[in-house]
Amino acid sequence: MSDYFSGSYPSKDVRFLLKPIHVENTPVHVKEALIQAGKKHYSQMLTHEKRPSRDYLDLFRRALADNQARVAKHTLILAKRIIETRGNGVTLVSLVRAGTPVGVLLKRVLARYFDVDAEHYSISIIRDIGIDENALHHILEHHAPASIVFIDGWTGKGVISSQLETSLRRFKEKYRIEIPAELYVLSDLAGTASVSASTEDYLIPSSILNATVSGLVSRSVIDKKQLRETDYHGCHFYRDYSDADISKGFVDSIMRVADEIMTQPASPHFDPELRLSGERLPKQVLRERSRQFLAWVRDSFGIADQNLIKPGIGESTRVLLRREADLLLVRKREDPAVKHLLYLAETKNIAIRICPDLPYRSVALIKELT
Repeated sequence: MSDYFSGSYPSKDVRFLLKPIHVENTPVHVKEALIQAGKKHYSQMLTHEKRPSRDYLDLFRRALADNQARVAKHTLILAKRIIETRGNGVTLVSLVRAGTPVGVLLKRVLARYFDVDAEHYSISIIRDIGIDENALHHILEHHAPASIVFIDGWTGKGVISSQLETSLRRFKEKYRIEIPAELYVLSDLAGTASVSASTEDYLIPSSILNATVSGLVSRSVIDKKQLRETDYHGCHFYRDYSDADISKGFVDSIMRVADEIMTQPASPHFDPELRLSGERLPKQVLRERSRQFLAWVRDSFGIADQNLIKPGIGESTRVLLRREADLLLVRKREDPAVKHLLYLAETKNIAIRICPDLPYRSVALIKELT
């Protein structure tokens, strides 16, 4: 078992504890039918990604221009909180794959502004299956359990937060090793992360793209025909998309703004004190908002399975890129943060509904097939 590879990132930025394998393409409609019929778990299949179109890349560039300052500041704030909570060393463990770009940014920020040279690993965690224990064992061979910081991009309903807690509780029971079940995110919509820089539903630009902003790595895959019990979880490496890859460019762009925030008084972004601004709601308020929203969806649309409800911009984007969407709800059609969602919905003939009272800027509902 190879210890790691770095995808398309420089090797100093991240170690993916994943095993690149060949994964057959499963069309979206076939995958959705198998998932909902209970015949296969989503982690056993992968719909191969397409290169983003020129029009869609234009939307990404606009999203980056509009939101890079916020992402840079929130990354700096998260790094500061990590320093405050990990006094005896830091080991960054991002969750593939939304957490990977954030982990790369945190590694760079910690080194540049906090004089902390943290190792960064990116590992798999899968809903209903759990975290990759082989990957955890590898990390623990080199780092203290208390130094580990789990990183993701955002929370939606809190499913991954819950899965992380469950996985680490089982890990402790099996191996008598306790790892802090703490998730650090840029934006915590569900109120389930241990530490977050924000509770806003805003457009994190990396959520718009798939592999081409995440080191050319797919989401994690379980294929028992290709993976032994001692292997890491699998992934598909989109090596052929290297000409379309912007993983390093995305990080470099955010870091340029981070430099302005920390070192350039003439910049409008300058804020070396890293003062919090924007929406900051208490966790109990966020959790209650999520509970009420899910109840409203069940009553309004007759959807009993919460796995078919994806609140927030990040989760909505995932659905429209990877799943069989039934309906896109947006608070305001004119909102710049949902332009890419409207584009995806319109090109895929997915119905759009404007809901001014929506507690999130967007919500995607997956088509119920069974």
